[in-house]
Amino acid sequence: MKQQRMSMPVYSEFGGSYVARGFELAFQKGVRRYVWIPLLINVVLFSVAIYYTFHYATMWVADLKAWLPSYLQWLEVLLWPLVVIGVVLVFALTFTSVANIIASPFNSLLAEKVEYKLTGIAPVDGGISGMVRDIPRIIGRELQKIIYFLPRIIGFGLLLLFVPIIGQLLWFLFGGWMMTIQYADYPFDNHKVPFRTMRAELWQRSGKSLSFGCIVAVLASIPVVNLVMIPVAVCGATAMWVDHIRFATNDTMK
Repeated sequence: MKQQRMSMPVYSEFGGSYVARGFELAFQKGVRRYVWIPLLINVVLFSVAIYYTFHYATMWVADLKAWLPSYLQWLEVLLWPLVVIGVVLVFALTFTSVANIIASPFNSLLAEKVEYKLTGIAPVDGGISGMVRDIPRIIGRELQKIIYFLPRIIGFGLLLLFVPIIGQLLWFLFGGWMMTIQYADYPFDNHKVPFRTMRAELWQRSGKSLSFGCIVAVLASIPVVNLVMIPVAVCGATAMWVDHIRFATNDTMK
């Protein structure tokens, strides 16, 4: 579908402000009904993640304590935080990936409705029926993201462990980049923009992309707030797409 170049005010030049825009949009009439399913998926999986995190952390500390000789039992004090951090990272990555795969068709529909609200341009093959037809492509796109993320998570994870300060900074920035790719991809994919093109467009706007993603990453680490961050991030990223990216992407693909 060819989009008209409508004269629309830009919400902000600062990418991070689109997180606030996401909170605003997510609960507006015409959008909020599409927020509930991603929100419920997040709540259920997050509850399961909390249960298994504490279950396995307790079990693994007990196993390690039994394995240690008696004169090293004092190491239990050090083992607890290390094991908990390790378990939290494993389950956070696992359950976030699962939540995003399960919720991805609904996130795509949410991005579509937000874009329609902001532009007034109705999609040609949109709605629930369009979402159902596109499920194989949408899930395939999620798998593309996972394949892109995994080797980089390992690389930046090693920097986090072995390069003090710089490693932590790079890990934080990479976490923000992952958040932006994860949630900004929904409006891109709705318009059939290839994954490589999407990454290039976001990288050309690295300041906006990283400021948006880093704030999402910080808020996603806060209990309770993190439960609403998936739909909020989708709404905010879609608004950023509408204001700063959609026409440039259309020109690139011509």
